[in-house]
Amino acid sequence: MRVATWNVNSVKQRIPRLLPWLDQRAPDVVCLQETKLSDEAFEEALGADLAERGYETVHVGQGQWNGVALLSRVGLDDVIRGFDGAPGYPEPDAPAEARAVSAICGGVRVHSLYVPNGREPDSDHYTYKLAWLERLRQVVAPDADSTMLCGDVNIAPADADVFDPAAYVGHTHVTGPERAALAGLIDLGLHDVVRERWPDDRVFSYWDYRAGMFHKDLGMRIDLILAGGPVAERTRAAWVDRQARKGSKPSDHAPVIVDLDEAPDGDIGPVVPPPSNPATRGSVTVKLPQTPE
Repeated sequence: MRVATWNVNSVKQRIPRLLPWLDQRAPDVVCLQETKLSDEAFEEALGADLAERGYETVHVGQGQWNGVALLSRVGLDDVIRGFDGAPGYPEPDAPAEARAVSAICGGVRVHSLYVPNGREPDSDHYTYKLAWLERLRQVVAPDADSTMLCGDVNIAPADADVFDPAAYVGHTHVTGPERAALAGLIDLGLHDVVRERWPDDRVFSYWDYRAGMFHKDLGMRIDLILAGGPVAERTRAAWVDRQARKGSKPSDHAPVIVDLDEAPDGDIGPVVPPPSNPATRGSVTVKLPQTPE
């Protein structure tokens, strides 16, 4: 079973990239984030094309903001939109944003997640991010072994997951509390399958749109697939499809792909294709743009 996650940064704009990618990579389960459509608009834009390719779909939308989806060719059972007790924003009792959906696909509870950004350390949105992650941890804990958490977590797990740790001082995505919240999920017995398979490799999944950052490989690894132990043991390949970030009108994120039980492309490597001319750490001084979504 091939499972993929991709922050498409507006799915309607990405349709010319998404449909050929589905045909090329043939994932069995796809988790999409930042769709930026209502449920009705998602169905109108993609429903027929996805059904033609054999995908059942569920979408949790919020119009021009957020939005997550699950596409599956191996079943889409016991669908849960959001998760129980998810805090809202700007107040915890506000309606939950469109940031989570899960279902049982091929016997595994797969979650498509778009974790709140956090915006600035110690801001209200940062507090919301931590509360959202803590409630997710509580919800996932009882069934962690049979779970895959897939999506844009808006946290780089370690300094190795950003192009230059010094550039991120004072920014979200790398702070101690955020990393501790992510570690709390992993402590449930979940495995960061890409990093475990490629512990010493340079692996990023997000690159800012500014000219040169993608080509110099000045990125972050904030799109993750975390799998319970029995699921992680089935991993035969785990990689970032950098090819999908190349070319015209791409998302600023690349898909992350995990192959369970068999790997159609073999144990393909950590990043496909690898960057041709990456800048070495410390060789460039970059003023960070607004923190990625």
